[in-house]
Amino acid sequence: MDWQLVAGPRGDRATALYQQIRAAVLDARLRPGDRLPATRELAGIVAVSRGTVTAAYERLTAEGFLVGKVGAGTFVARGVRPERRRRAPGGAVRPRTGFPATAPATVVPPAVRVDLSVGMPDPSLFPLATWRRLVSAELRPGRIGAVAYSEPGGQPALRAAIARHLGLARGLRAGADDVVVTSGAQQAFDLVGRVLIEPGDVVAVEEPGYPPVRQLWESSGATVVGVPVDEDGLQVDALPARARLVHVTPSHQFPLGPVLAPARRVALLEWAERRGAVIVEDDYDSEYRYADRPLEPLQARDPHGRVVYVGTFSKTLLPMLRLGFLVAPASLRPALLTARRLADWHGDPVAESALARFIDEGLLARHVRRTAKEYAARRTALLDALPEGWVPWPSAAGLHIAVRVPDAAAVADRAAAQGIRLETLDRYCAGPPLDGLALGIGLARADVITETLTREWR
Repeated sequence: MDWQLVAGPRGDRATALYQQIRAAVLDARLRPGDRLPATRELAGIVAVSRGTVTAAYERLTAEGFLVGKVGAGTFVARGVRPERRRRAPGGAVRPRTGFPATAPATVVPPAVRVDLSVGMPDPSLFPLATWRRLVSAELRPGRIGAVAYSEPGGQPALRAAIARHLGLARGLRAGADDVVVTSGAQQAFDLVGRVLIEPGDVVAVEEPGYPPVRQLWESSGATVVGVPVDEDGLQVDALPARARLVHVTPSHQFPLGPVLAPARRVALLEWAERRGAVIVEDDYDSEYRYADRPLEPLQARDPHGRVVYVGTFSKTLLPMLRLGFLVAPASLRPALLTARRLADWHGDPVAESALARFIDEGLLARHVRRTAKEYAARRTALLDALPEGWVPWPSAAGLHIAVRVPDAAAVADRAAAQGIRLETLDRYCAGPPLDGLALGIGLARADVITETLTREWR
């Protein structure tokens, strides 16, 4: 036990020591049979007279908490039982709506031999040696900036590099000042929620969709409404009239995969302008495209400043880097920068500076070209190996394919018994469940995918 006496005036020190020892016995920090320090030793530890300690010990012995043994010392009495802690009046403190009252149960999965889960790039394809070189260069004397906080919007070099990259790769109209660097896409969504959402506001999300985004909007106090998706993407005519914000994945709908059709893109932009709403365009994995040329982002066709474009490097590089960004209309940028400063001030300047050089030296474009070839081969292998009756949703991009599968839950269970990890589509549904699987290509080679999907476990 850490003996630190907290007492008031000198005359109260014996009582304070008595109360401290008594409390330690009752809450089991001192247990029956534990030996207490000798009176002279404890007096030196807590800086009181030996008589003060003796008075406290005698009172505790008289009340049955301690027992003295001649020649051995003073011990906690064997018959003392610890008390249960009393709850404060009114019960436990409850979190605000949007945060679960209990943590999700931790399930220990069986050993995974083949992982076809969604949303993960292959870490073996990450150019680790190049990244190490860039990070090491940023840590050399003379490269490290002043010992001070960085800008909440991110390193200026990275903001400029992202703006140039988006202009070339996605046709976005953006300058360095339009970009806010974030700790992944999820923080970008959180910042938007902080500056736009009031409790009770309606937020529209795709159904099915990405659960952490739905939960994030709910945690902001919003009323979240799911809007159905079909083979042309979000059904714009089903948007709730009171929606303050619409979260959409137009380039590769998550998790089903269709592209938002051109007519619906126009309709969505017009709807947002009429309603005074904001569109959050989640362009989470548009770098990997295997067929048709990608349509322009909504942001590139937005004449009214209604679109916040959000991207991430988690799919092209590694999720552990926690590097994402948003491109915001000028009217929102000051508030978003303030929100970032209040949330965590800024990101990792070393990683941000390394990424700026990675982009500017052409290494990101080279990495995407190289990995796109590998993922294309895996995607082809997956489509070719689909069993009879497994029907893929139309999709030409990304690191996974959604497939209609009869009795998908039973299929996933049989796979799990063989050490194969599959994800069912119902985990992405807040409404009626879909019978199907989302099959990822990021963590398994083409030959492994082929062998896995042609086995008898199905």
